[in-house]
Amino acid sequence: MSGWDIAFGHPVTRGLVAATLGILALAAAVIGALSATGRATPAFRRELWLRLGSWAVLLPLIMGPILLGREWVIGAVTLLGLACLREYDRATGLFREYALVAVVVLGVVLVNFAALDHWYGFFVALWPLTVTVIAIASIPLDRPSGYIQRTGLAIFGYMLFGAGLAHLGYMANEPGYRPLLLLLVLAVGLNDVAAFTSGKLIGGPKLLPATSPNKTISGALGALVCTTTVVAFVAGMIFEGTPMDSTWKLVLLGALVSIGGQAGDLMLSSIKRDIGIKDMGVLLPGHGGILDRFNSLLLVAPAAFHLIGYFNGWGLSAPTRLMTGGAG
Repeated sequence: MSGWDIAFGHPVTRGLVAATLGILALAAAVIGALSATGRATPAFRRELWLRLGSWAVLLPLIMGPILLGREWVIGAVTLLGLACLREYDRATGLFREYALVAVVVLGVVLVNFAALDHWYGFFVALWPLTVTVIAIASIPLDRPSGYIQRTGLAIFGYMLFGAGLAHLGYMANEPGYRPLLLLLVLAVGLNDVAAFTSGKLIGGPKLLPATSPNKTISGALGALVCTTTVVAFVAGMIFEGTPMDSTWKLVLLGALVSIGGQAGDLMLSSIKRDIGIKDMGVLLPGHGGILDRFNSLLLVAPAAFHLIGYFNGWGLSAPTRLMTGGAG
């Protein structure tokens, strides 16, 4: 089989890619119509074009590694984790703590190496081991003032951008990972759109006004219903004939994706409110920084990983310890 046949071998993969391209084309047509007719304000139309342009760049970067292969996925997850960590370090001031940052970077690289090696024992052992090293890394500096703050920031950063996000890469050890990973990364985007649309159309009480003033209860519930339904339906085709092929399990997966995605967004909003900034970066026009765009995956990846792993396992038929050798 050719690379093309492998990449697009599953009908769900082909369907998700086609649907994504169709939605981009439709969005461009709608924004173009708004511009041609003079509907909406120029500032709003410019914002829409910026967001669409960012998505036109982001989607190939997100979907490309998934289609290309396992190593590409894990490499992309590693770079994403390091990019998010860099924004987090600069926003929180952790970048001044060189020893702690070095430990966190090493932890991010090692946990993704464990995913690449398909060594689950090392993968899970790195979480407490890295936290232990972080806890002692700054002690030799003999600077007890601020110890809790800097150590807490480092541990939180590692658990999110290393241990948490690396679950996404580890999923690629499953031979048929492509449709599932595409579903997860696209579903968190759908979750954001559904929350925004439901909130604008229905309105009503704010969800957490001090944390995120624009989010409404109706938006959260609309996203929950929409994302749960879509994920459960598509995942049903992916997991057909497996232990996950059960209505309540598929609905639970969809609900976890929606709730985890919204919680990740609110978590980042809490961080930004706490330190008094609007965005974590400016790299993506219309979106902010890398972390602003990918915050939802930080909680969705481990939640989906462990739910699916409990019933189906991950890569059980694939070779383990591909580079270090030995029994898995």
